[in-house]
Amino acid sequence: MTRGFRPLLRGSTYAGALFAYCGALVSLPLLPFAALPALAWPSAPEGVRIALTVLVWAVLIGALGLARTTRRVLIACARRMLGVPLPDPVAEPPRPTAPTRSTAASARSMASARSTAPGSDRLRTPLWLLAHVALGWAAAQSAVLLVGAGLLLPGGWAGAEAGVSVRGWSLRPEHGWQSWAAALGCLLLAALLCLAVTGALRWLAPRLLGPSSAERLALAAERERALAERNRLAHELHDSIGHTLTAATIQAAVAGEVLGADPEAARAALRSIEESTRAALEDLDYVLGMLREEQTATAPPRSLADLPELLDRLRHAGAVVEPELAGDFTRVRGTPARAAYRILQEGLTNALRHGAGGPIRVTVTATPDALRLSVVNRTGSGGGSGGGSATTAFPTSGHGLPGLTERVRLLHGEITAGPDGPDHWRLTARLPVRVPA
Repeated sequence: MTRGFRPLLRGSTYAGALFAYCGALVSLPLLPFAALPALAWPSAPEGVRIALTVLVWAVLIGALGLARTTRRVLIACARRMLGVPLPDPVAEPPRPTAPTRSTAASARSMASARSTAPGSDRLRTPLWLLAHVALGWAAAQSAVLLVGAGLLLPGGWAGAEAGVSVRGWSLRPEHGWQSWAAALGCLLLAALLCLAVTGALRWLAPRLLGPSSAERLALAAERERALAERNRLAHELHDSIGHTLTAATIQAAVAGEVLGADPEAARAALRSIEESTRAALEDLDYVLGMLREEQTATAPPRSLADLPELLDRLRHAGAVVEPELAGDFTRVRGTPARAAYRILQEGLTNALRHGAGGPIRVTVTATPDALRLSVVNRTGSGGGSGGGSATTAFPTSGHGLPGLTERVRLLHGEITAGPDGPDHWRLTARLPVRVPA
């Protein structure tokens, strides 16, 4: 029983009713303008003039809803007074800066939404205003009568009398408990009326003030773009920082082992640590600049042009690298070149983490239509550079190969990773490229 009356005790119920009454009051300044056509037609019947005034009044109220500013104000008020979670309207759908497949599909979806329902979305705000004003006027007049009756009936103030008649049955409360019961009933009906008006407005708000189909697609496209950007930045951080930490850890171990016996080798390892960390700081600065949307003079993303530097850092870490390079890499630019560098970097990092010594064979072949990459390293018994081994000293996040697979898939390429014979691990990738003439 108490749970059923709980909504009547909430302040939000009466705040919603007050919101409806405010809508009725705001429409009052339009009433003199709505009465002008009726005043200009004095010979018309009274009912026709009243209907004409109401019709012109409704048109003026609906015209206010065509302004975007009106909709923004109504959404803010509905959020505040009704407690309905309504997003801000999208003024202009985001336009992609690069014609990628996902953004092109989103643009086609938004264009389709605009073509299927261009008029209905514009009419939703005027319909909300009309419903808001109608509910406000009906609720305000009924509430004034009910509250007035509830205050006047108990003491018979102002000679008030009340009666209820339903199909020939009538009740006129006498002064005493009957008048108090009737007054309490009127006040309860007024509270129930507030609850009904608030519930009606809360039901209408998401349907008439919520995002339209085009706005929902625009918001979805914006979320998709933000998620794709975050995913790309996560890949950049994983590739650059993960590789640098692995290489620096191995180089520090090498420097510690040969510090007394071969100081020159120790100094070379320390110089390699310095170069690796400097490159990682440049990559980190680049990613942070993109996160802050700053146009700073940061280092560009790594590409195949930085492959010799990557191989040198591996050699300083004590790895034996056997590169086999064929083709003209200078003509491979853009996204394929950056993706190729990150694929090779991940494969070499895994070889350092999980390899069991021996040479690391790196093969890069550039052809007019494709770029072929391969990293082969020796593994321990039952181990693999992609999946790790039980005895590895380096923890792995498990995001490296899945991230490479996603990167290659977006470029319509192919990638495989797995054992190559009993004691080797092979990572191969093929990236389609469009070499400029």
